[in-house]
Amino acid sequence: MDDSVYVGHAGADAALDRGWLLGHFKEPGDPRHSADVEIKWGVHPRGDERAQWVAGEARTALLVLVSGRFRMRFRDRDVLLARQGDYVVWGRGVDHSWSAEEESVVLTVRWPSVPGYATPPRH
Repeated sequence: MDDSVYVGHAGADAALDRGWLLGHFKEPGDPRHSADVEIKWGVHPRGDERAQWVAGEARTALLVLVSGRFRMRFRDRDVLLARQGDYVVWGRGVDHSWSAEEESVVLTVRWPSVPGYATPPRH
């Protein structure tokens, strides 16, 4: 078996690491370990939100709507993702937050993969 190939299921694997499938936080030697990029499979129930703003972001991000209705909030505007395939890209230094207007699935890609960034656990 080739250890440089990993086969998984986004829903099952995402549940193990707060949605993250690939990034610096995976063990070295795991094909999903990367210092270059992070990928997240986000499943959000209706009403789920990130109440605390992300400020001082040091990465660039792409968020693609797979299903549902998802709102990205930026300091100067909101972006509503309502059709499968709608996406938004934001750069370094762009403060943001989000909310799920309907049950939603989103795919997020961030680069580079920077240690030390983590959302505080929900209580």
